[in-house]
Amino acid sequence: MDLFQAIEKMRGLSEKNLSFSFSFMSYSADRGKSDGIVEVHKARLRKQSTVDDNRHADIMLNYFDLNANEYGRCYQLLLLEFEGQKLELN
Repeated sequence: MDLFQAIEKMRGLSEKNLSFSFSFMSYSADRGKSDGIVEVHKARLRKQSTVDDNRHADIMLNYFDLNANEYGRCYQLLLLEFEGQKLELN
């Protein structure tokens, strides 16, 4: 599945108050380090930051992990799977 199609589906599900699963490769630009693959089993997207709020706002995906009851974020281009389907850039 195309990466950006998956993000649109995530947005659509979140607008309907429905959850989804996804995974991504973690990466901290501040530390220059990854802690490996992160799997989120039940999430909804949350309001995206504005560019003024964060220097990477336009390339990040903000979400709420319903199982862990915590906020998270990841780089859009590091998304690996959505609802068990592998993602790719087309």
